[in-house]
Amino acid sequence: MKKLLLLILLVPMLFACKQYEQPELGTRSVSIIKKGGLEFKDLNKNGKLDKYEDWRLTPEQRAADLLGQMTIDEKIGFMIISQINMGPQGTSELNERDQVTNRNNFTGEAADESINVSGTTKGIMERHLRHFILRANAPARIMAEWANNVQAVAEGSRLGIPAIFASNPRNHVAVDNSLGLNVGNSYFTQWPGTLGLGAANDPELVYQFAKSAAAEWAACGIRKGYMYQLDLSTEPRWSRIEGTFGEDADRVAAIATQLVRGFQGEELGPQSVALTMKHFPGGGPEMKGWDSHYSYGKNLIYPGGMFDYHIKPFKAAVDAGVSGIMPYYARPHETQYEEVGSAFNYGLLTDLLRNTLGFKGLVNSDTGPINNMPWGVEDLTYQQRYAKAVAAGTDLFSGGADIKNLKATYDAGMITDEQVDTAVTRLLVEKFKLGLFENPYVDSDKAEATANCKEFRDMAETAFRKSIVLMRNEGSVLPFKKGTKLYVERVDAGGAHTAVQVPENSWDVVFVDSPAKADAVVFWVFPGTAGRGGGFLGGAAGDAPISNLLSANNIDVRYINTVAGRKPTVVAVNCSKPWVLSELQGGASKAWIATFGTTLPALLDVVTGKFNPTGKMPFGLPSSQQAVENNKEDVPSFQEAEGYALIPCGAGLSY
Repeated sequence: MKKLLLLILLVPMLFACKQYEQPELGTRSVSIIKKGGLEFKDLNKNGKLDKYEDWRLTPEQRAADLLGQMTIDEKIGFMIISQINMGPQGTSELNERDQVTNRNNFTGEAADESINVSGTTKGIMERHLRHFILRANAPARIMAEWANNVQAVAEGSRLGIPAIFASNPRNHVAVDNSLGLNVGNSYFTQWPGTLGLGAANDPELVYQFAKSAAAEWAACGIRKGYMYQLDLSTEPRWSRIEGTFGEDADRVAAIATQLVRGFQGEELGPQSVALTMKHFPGGGPEMKGWDSHYSYGKNLIYPGGMFDYHIKPFKAAVDAGVSGIMPYYARPHETQYEEVGSAFNYGLLTDLLRNTLGFKGLVNSDTGPINNMPWGVEDLTYQQRYAKAVAAGTDLFSGGADIKNLKATYDAGMITDEQVDTAVTRLLVEKFKLGLFENPYVDSDKAEATANCKEFRDMAETAFRKSIVLMRNEGSVLPFKKGTKLYVERVDAGGAHTAVQVPENSWDVVFVDSPAKADAVVFWVFPGTAGRGGGFLGGAAGDAPISNLLSANNIDVRYINTVAGRKPTVVAVNCSKPWVLSELQGGASKAWIATFGTTLPALLDVVTGKFNPTGKMPFGLPSSQQAVENNKEDVPSFQEAEGYALIPCGAGLSY
């Protein structure tokens, strides 16, 4: 009994003696509370230490306390993530102008008038927004200064809840600056496209990429990534393949694990960038390659019965601890699940994602499922759509900055306090884990020194070369011998032919300015997109099929073949999707190379032998357009009928 009493007396003393490491606090306006030699921020300005201000408590304990202090309007605002604009011409000033739209962005039809982008101060103070999507592209210093200015407004709000900024990918050579795919060539270190990282087939390289990119993002104040696509590129006509890592589920699953490890760390913390991976349950098997931003592309289909194959990368991400998942607009067609878009789909989000896969994080809708892409629930009102999505398990809604319809849904009793509190708790826990309540501010000097630093550029240079795939090398035409007179030309969609200028020749070849003067020719080909749904947010009208032929995607194949009939020719094709290259076989082209968002020096290193190619195809290239049209949308090329692939997935030669 005496030992038990002694233990009871000692336990409080042990807790009292626990050593805490004081985190760095960042403030602009709130007071600091000192207690027991430690410091805390008085975020709600009441002069005392509240539980949510006490960084010694768990994120869950802090979230519960803060939730009890939030009004319903503050909670509803917390469930909206909207675009935020920087100052004029990308300055660090706050943009205070509301943008109002009354048109559907994708169909052009009349839509409910709403605020699309809020003025910054109104958004934070009146609309209670704290989640923002940053699409602007600005130098690191300006971005950091702007982020600090926004956080200062948030700190001055009633409860001092910090903001969080999300972004699409910013670290990849971008052929297309497509909304939702990337933000174009940014001021951060540029790496190969995501397909290029898939082609490198090097999980450790992916980890190094993710870790370095996270350092750049966090230094500039961007703490949430709307990335990456874990969709599998099993349907070669789909317009969003460029943002994937390929069609091999096991390879993509391994990449997903390394991305989470690199961006988030072993667990979320003050240096992490929280990932929201997409598009659950996998947007790859789009019917006929049509994209679900349009009504004709609203169906995910599984003629090969491979639904589970597309889940593999998401399972890997969940097991690695990914913070967020984004469901797609498309609805699963003729499966066990209800035929409604993923954001409205209880079977997908709750039964499968949470209960079966064990996901504990937050579900963030893609942009606009309520008013623009409500596939399967078109007959429901906005309030009914919100109610169905919340009941399904969606926590955060993207697509506007207006809380009125979500608030009206609550006021009508169509969503409950318990549902709202569950969603807001998940969102708060992420912020507490990221350390934003302690210090949301960043050092602009550090941001400038970190972004695109030499250490990161050197790593990216290796990746560029490892991402290139040598598909064919007849007669060992490559690598070019020392002294070869070489003509290099870029062939763009629309018929543009541009002789490539090499400002500094560090290769043992002689660059000439025309095919006539050359011993050999390299064409670097950049196809466009054609056909219905062929371009993300830019599909053609009507029922035109999507073609993967180079000639149907604005490439002058006749010209390439004419030159190839006269000179030994290498054709390098930027494979933003699995192009059909059979038209090139009529010429005398000796070697084929696949690039996936790389640089000219990297390509020249490969063709001259300075770098021995090691890349492996992340998807198979179809043997013909007929093979494309006969393919099963959910089936990878290596499981299609015999003869489907001209260049198999995983193929890749070395010297």
